[in-house]
Formats: sequence, C-alpha cells, structure tokens
Amino acid sequence: MPKVKPHRTSPSLDMTPMVDLAFLLVTFFMLTATPSEDVAVVVDTPSSTSEKQLPEKNVVQLTIDKDKRVFFSMSGQPIKIKTLDQIAGKYNLTFTPAQKQRFAALPDFGVPVQQLPAYLSLSTEDRKAYKQPGIPYDSLNNQMIEWVMAARSVSVGQFQQAPYIAIKGDGQADVPTVKDVIESLQEKKLNRFYLITDLEMQPVASK
Repeated sequence: MPKVKPHRTSPSLDMTPMVDLAFLLVTFFMLTATPSEDVAVVVDTPSSTSEKQLPEKNVVQLTIDKDKRVFFSMSGQPIKIKTLDQIAGKYNLTFTPAQKQRFAALPDFGVPVQQLPAYLSLSTEDRKAYKQPGIPYDSLNNQMIEWVMAARSVSVGQFQQAPYIAIKGDGQADVPTVKDVIESLQEKKLNRFYLITDLEMQPVASK
C-alpha cells in the first residue's frame, strides 16, 4: 500500500514582534539619552605605555590646551548642578533653571565664573563659536581650584567618596602651566591624580 505523503508548507517567520521590539528599544534610548554639546577644546594628548584605566564615574577633569587655557569638567548632571550652586553662592551669582540645565549638559567649559551666566545664555551655535579664555588659575584668582574643591564637597556628600582627579594636557601644552595646575592641587593636599595619555603602541618584534 503506498505511503501517504504529508503536505509540506514553506516555513514562514512572523517578524512583526521583532519590529515592535526594535521600535520600543529605539524609543527607550531616545527618551533616556542625555543630550550634550561638543567639548569646548580638543587636545592631542602625549602617549605613554601605561594601561591603567580612568574610572568612568565620579571624575573631575582639568584639561590644559597648548594656549595655556584650563578647562573644567566633571561627571554626573545632578553633581554638576549642585557644584554650580556652591560656586554661585560664593560669588553671589544667580543662575536660572534653564542655565543650570545647560551647564549640566556641557561636557566642559573654560570661562571665568563671572562670565558664566552670559555664556550659558548664548544659543548652542553661539557657544560653539565663542572662544573661551580658560578658567583663571593664578595665585590671586584661582577659580580652577575652587571648582575642584566645590566638586569634592558635593561628591563626598553624594557618594561618600571624593572624586577622582584627572589632568589632560595637550602634547604641546606649556610646561609651567601644567606645573602651576599640579602645584595648586598639591597646596590643597590633593597629591593623587591621573594623567591622561594615549596608549603608546608597542613595537612589533621582527622574526
């Protein structure tokens, strides 16, 4: 007796759930992403053989460019706003909620605190075009160290831990400027900090 062959159908895959999932993921990332602007200054860091990684959170970074300018940045938007509030109280300045949100979105900045309200009131395009003079760091007006100490105070209260401090200098940065920044930290007993460099490629041994 001949065998009955079952009817074969072409396999099909319903992609509708996958499309729905993709749209849900895109929507999630759009709603949770934090907008930020471009960095104020780009530096070409020197290379080294050190492979030690800088922590990703609770970091205060001082960037020194080849024009002797110092820029300040720190991680965490709520921490940024609280740090700004401390500095504002010290200098009797007032920042609007909109200015605070713009400050929190800045990856870094390099203007004296007295100019900060006007700088934050600029449009995004005007801020990009604005040539920032750098944060004062001389002995008579060392606003740089005031930002560092304010950030430390806020971070200790928030995380029960002082922030990591990193110095990122351009390969052509002025040596006395770097020395002044380090000495300012050391005067406040801040003797441990990271020096950000590019990883130097090891030469390939010839066979």
